[in-house]
Parts: sequence; C-alpha cells; structure tokens
Amino acid sequence: MAVINLQDLCAGLGREERLIGLDPGSKTIGVALSDVRLKVASPYGTIRRGKLAGIAAELHRLAAREEAGGLVIGLPLASDGRMGPAAQAARDWAWAISDAVGLPAALWDETLTTSEVHELLIGADISRKRRAAVVDRMAAARILQSALDSRG
Repeated sequence: MAVINLQDLCAGLGREERLIGLDPGSKTIGVALSDVRLKVASPYGTIRRGKLAGIAAELHRLAAREEAGGLVIGLPLASDGRMGPAAQAARDWAWAISDAVGLPAALWDETLTTSEVHELLIGADISRKRRAAVVDRMAAARILQSALDSRG
C-alpha cells in the first residue's frame, strides 16, 4: 500500500468505511476509530508494541471487523515543524505497517498530543494509574480527530 495525503485517503474510502487512528509509542500503540461519516474519532484501545507481523495481524482483524479502509498515523514532528529522527522513524513505520496491513495510510502531526491528553486527564482529576491505562488511546483519538477536523 502507500502513505498518501489525508484528502486522497478519505476520497478513496468506500461509503461505509471508517479510519483507524494510530499513536505509535515505544511500548504501546494507541488506537482510535472514526465514524463512517468521518466526523468523530473515538478512543478504541491499545496494541502492545512488538513485531510488525503481530501488530499488522491485529490491525488487519480490527479493520475487517470495523470496516476500516485506511490508517491515520501520528507523526512526531520537532517543535519547529521539521522531520527529526523520531518523525523519520514514524514515517518508515507507517510505510511498513501500511504494506503489512494492506491499507493506505496518511501521516498527521501529533506534536504535543500526548502531553495535552495528560494535562486534560490531570485536570479531570483522573488517577495516575487510570491515566496510564487510557492516555495512548485518547492520544490516538485526538490525532484522528484533528485530521478529521482539518477536512472542514
């Protein structure tokens, strides 16, 4: 498959297909799903970071079950907007996971997403243990929602 821009990704979706949002972290990958109208992103779950084949198999099952036609993957740009080593690694991973899952992907800037989610959860007086359990999927939802909102 390919890593393409968001507009082309959305234009290529079938009428009832949704998007999967991913926030790839070092230990877990946050997962979110859009609705079929591509208006609302919801936290879905997490996938433990491991071998690409295992992650791809889990995402493939999820895509089939939820009728997803594409991936939106967080891109950790540097604070000045440049592609640093983390963004380059995320881009390479996006190409690999897109090929392995068999779905096209778009990259979306995730700068400060996780820290914003942490602040939101702290403000809501969520315990540290509960924050750890939900932050990755909420960050994925925030990335996906930002991408959906950019469509106007």
